[in-house]
This record gives sequence, C-alpha cells and structure tokens, in this order.
Amino acid sequence: MQFHLNGYKPGDPGISEPARQDNAMQPGGGLPEHVDVLIIGCGPTGLTLATQLAAFPDITTRIVDQKPGRLLVGQADGIACRTMEMFEAFGFSERVLKEAYWVNETCFWNPDDSQRTTIVRTGRIQDTEDGLSEFPHVIMNQARVHDFYLDVMRNSPSRLEPSYARSFLDLSIAPLGLGCSGEPNGSSRYPVTVRLERLDDAHRGEVETVRARCVVGCDGAHNSVRKALGRAVHGDSANQAWGVMEVLALTDFPDIRLKTAIHSANEGSLLIIPREGGYLVRMYIELDKLNANERVADRAITVDHLIAAAQRILHPYTLEVKEVAWWSVYEIGQRPCDKFDDVPEEDIDRRCPSVFIAGDACHTHSPKAGQGMNVSMQDAFNLGWKLAAVIRGHCSAGILHTYSAERRAVAQELIDFDRKFARMFGAAPKRPGEAGGDGVDPAEFQRYFLKQSRFTAGTETCYAPSLISAEPTYQRLAEGLVIGMRFHSAPVIRLADARPLQLGHTVKADGRWRLFLFADAEEPDAPSSKLRALCTFLAEAPGAPVRRCTPAGADIDSVIDVRRSSSRAIANWPLVRCRPFSGPGRATTASSITRRCSVPTSKLATFSRRAASCGRPAASSSCDRTSMSRMSCRSMLIPSCRLSSTGS
Repeated sequence: MQFHLNGYKPGDPGISEPARQDNAMQPGGGLPEHVDVLIIGCGPTGLTLATQLAAFPDITTRIVDQKPGRLLVGQADGIACRTMEMFEAFGFSERVLKEAYWVNETCFWNPDDSQRTTIVRTGRIQDTEDGLSEFPHVIMNQARVHDFYLDVMRNSPSRLEPSYARSFLDLSIAPLGLGCSGEPNGSSRYPVTVRLERLDDAHRGEVETVRARCVVGCDGAHNSVRKALGRAVHGDSANQAWGVMEVLALTDFPDIRLKTAIHSANEGSLLIIPREGGYLVRMYIELDKLNANERVADRAITVDHLIAAAQRILHPYTLEVKEVAWWSVYEIGQRPCDKFDDVPEEDIDRRCPSVFIAGDACHTHSPKAGQGMNVSMQDAFNLGWKLAAVIRGHCSAGILHTYSAERRAVAQELIDFDRKFARMFGAAPKRPGEAGGDGVDPAEFQRYFLKQSRFTAGTETCYAPSLISAEPTYQRLAEGLVIGMRFHSAPVIRLADARPLQLGHTVKADGRWRLFLFADAEEPDAPSSKLRALCTFLAEAPGAPVRRCTPAGADIDSVIDVRRSSSRAIANWPLVRCRPFSGPGRATTASSITRRCSVPTSKLATFSRRAASCGRPAASSSCDRTSMSRMSCRSMLIPSCRLSSTGS
C-alpha cells in the first residue's frame, strides 16, 4: 500500500479525500435529478460496479435497491480464484482470506460396490492446480462480500452509499441515445429517464424521476430493466427440484469439513460446502423431478424435507441438524439473454448503448458449480472501467459495444458447462462395468470436474479480438501470457526497497492503463540497453502513448502506468541514476512514479513461468485487457518498435 503521494495526511490511508460537494450524497436521502450512472440492484453485481465507479469523484453515480437495507444472510458463497484477484484490485482480498473457508481439496463419494445402499469415498483431489493463481478458491457468505464492497464505497472519494427502498417502475430512452463519439445524439445529455417508487415509511408511494447518462440493471433473474428493454432469456428447465440449506449439525460423516460431491444409488445426490467459521455447512440436495410445466413453488417443500433427504443420501452416516441458518428450494434452468444492452444489432453502427444489464439478469443456471456470483461480478468488472473511460473522455463510446459481445460469449460458455455439469451431478451412478443408460460413471464425473477446474476458477476466460483486444500477431513473444486473457501474476522483488510482492498486485482498480516492460539481464544504464531506449522513447518522444495521453502537469503515470521488470538478480543490480520511469515526476519530465520490479532468478522467475522471450527487443505486456481500471491486464505482446502504434 502506498500513500502520501500528494502530501502528508494523518489517519487511515484507506479513507480517500471526499469528493466535490456538488457530487456528494444528499443528507435527506433523495436522489439527484441527473446522474451519470444509475445502478438498479444492490447485489454483488451492482456493488462491484458501484465500487468501481465510486473511485471517480468526477462521475456522479447512484445505486438503488428495493430492499429496506443491506443483505444479512444466505444466497451465494463460492469465490473463485479470479474473483479473489479482482478483490485484490479493490483492496480487500486480505480481509476475505482471513475470514473465508479455503477450498483446498474436493472429495467424491459413491455407492459401495459391495453394498449399494451405503456410500464410500472414491476420490480425493486438489481443488485447484498449483500455479493457477496466487489466490485460493474460498467460501464466504455473500452478505460479507457486500459488506466489504460497502466499506470501500463509503471510504471512496465519492462517499457512495446505496439508496434503499426504491422500486423500479419504468424507463424511457431518448431517440438514438448516445452517439458512438461519446456525446449524446440529439439535445439530451441524459438520454435515459427512470421512475422509481419509494417504499420507506416516511416517503411511501412517492415517485422519483432520475435522468441518467447510463443505466445498468443488476436486479437479478427477474430483472425489471431487462423486461423494460424487451430483452428475453432463452432456454429450458431441467424439471428438477433442488434444495439448499445452511445448518449447524452433529454428524459422523468424515468429510463434513471438505467440499464433497456425493452420489447415492437410489436417494439422489448431495453437495457439501463447508462454510467459514469452522462449524456451519451448506448442503445442496437433490429432490424430486418436476412434471412438465410444474414449478417448484407448486410443491409444499419444507426444510424438514431437505433434512430428511440429506439424511437418506448420507446413509450409513448420521446427520442431526441443530439449527438452520438459511434454506431455499429452486429448479434448474439454463437460460442466457439474447443481448446485454439496449442497442439492436441493426443499429450498432449508428448509436452506442445507454442501458445495460448484468449478472443474473443475463444468465441463469444451477448454483452447484459456484459460478453465479463470480461470473456476475466479472460482468460488472468488465463494464465498469468502460463506462468510466467513456464518461471521463478517455475512450470513445464505441468500446461500450464490447461489453455485450464479450460477456454474452462468456455467459454461453457458462450455460454449456452448467448444463453438462448439472446433468452429470444429478444422474444416478452407474455400477462397475455398466454401459449405456442415463447414469453417470463416477470416474467420468471426477475427470470432468478436474478438466473444468480452470473454467470454474475463472481463469480460462479469453476474449476475442476486438476494438480493445489485439490480434495474436506477436503471441510467440510470450506464449504463457495469452492475448485476451487475464494478466497472470508472478512473484517479483521491488527494486526500490527489496520487498517481495506479486506483480499483479501492483495494479489497482483506479482507471489507469497498464504497460509492463519485460527485459533481459542487460545492465539497465548501458547505452545498448533496449529497456533504457524504450523507456526514453515512452517518456520523451512526442508521439509516444504515455506523452500523448497524459495531461500536462499530471503525474506521468496518471493515465498509463508503466512497470519495468528485469530478469537481472537484485543482488547484481548496479547503482545507476534514475532514468525515465525509474523515479517520481510529472508529465513534463522524463520520469515516473512507477515502482521497479526485479524478477528473482529462480526456476519460478516470471519469464520462465510465462514463456516470455527476453532476448528480443523489450516486449510489453500491455494495457489492461479487461479493463483500464483494474488488474485483469490482457497480455498484448509486441516488439518495442511497434509500441508507438499502440493506443487505448
């Protein structure tokens, strides 16, 4: 953590200076007449987006929800490795790691071949492979994730707080809305008009009208914003009822504190997810098949039905439930939305989106693979930096089209995975040597789980070439940093103070582009040093992207943050004068506040881990792929002679 950049200020460095007064939250709780971004829904998707935008005091953001206050219990709990990397960009990953349950191993139980009415353990595997991420897969109550987001929001420059007890009524969009130059088509700077009804006792029934530059619907599977746009989800129901409960219980089942998938011979399937704190456990329980056109709400299912089903599946082990913290029943359906914004395909060339949907509004699926909250938050993470870049004038509004294109493809991948995973998990286990039928081979299910581990960890997302993601022309320069994928962190040592850290952790959700320069072990001050030549070019050449994009008088890394990384051992680093991007400075000088990172010389060095070629002209792992505002840097690897042609 670094602070005191703009002078010494006592107190908690995690609390930012407050925003300008005209953007401050109104003490009476009312909403302003005009906002830049209005977020409908205060779940994990909406809070991810609000937290991103709260970092920018020059953007007026408001988030509303129909609930009377913050979430307290229940709902999602799985946090994938990639999501933990995102939490690091927001600054609260350590709080999650300290409190959460770590999923280190997964067990598989199936019918005993000698006595099919009982179950035995048939497999025990590592949950995520070594080196996949510096973070583990963890479990934590969704409500606590909300709390961490809310803390960041209220300590941000915007001092943003949700406005609760507001029900979305409708919206209207001015003709054409935003033009793709980023300016509105027509006379309205705020093309979207939203009406909200207040539900709090002091103002019940009052209708507020807010005009917004952009509106984002994050209010769940029954999304009112999606319906207002005329968008629909398409797909099928599996006609299968499932229950979920979080319990405190006494049991002699030996793997109760491990993530465990259980297939019984005749009583259905059960997934055990240990919860944080050491005692609470969540269970996903297979219930009855539903008839065609039957809804789970039509069945009078109680928590006692869930407990009894779990007890039957666990036989011969016992389960005595002492307390139920939360429970619910649901039916499986895999349904993606046709498009994630308000612009019809035929109008893409004429205008840019003003209304978006994200999270469960875009894709519904089963919860057993723990993907719902993670993919939903990544939707918002993808959209947030783009909205900020357009509103702040850093990018043209054309990049907003990439949100629906990129995240719709991810949603379809999720639906395809979940359809097969849910079918295999809910199928009866086959007997040894049994062929055909509708059952599942237990060994095949375990192999499928292993095969999909990178997908469920959130690290396999790869965006197609687009306006902001380059063609893989120079992929050969670093085969381990795949263009279109997240920036895979690696351990490094910061030259300035010899502190070990993760390279990916130097990147925060602050709206800046990132440029990583990977160099060989050549002496950095040598006249022949390619790294020196490249840094001099970036800092001094009039056409260089850093000079071109940085406002006069601003810190030279205020728009593009350049990081130098060398394979030279830190003990062999010579004492040299500060060259460009080696010390603090302003845009009118040839230097930067960027910290230097020297890679340890070991078999785990960045270059060998990521297959980066350092014998060629210094290659760059450039601008944040999925974001200008965060850490998911798309690796865009190009030789130094082409750096001048790369733009934002």
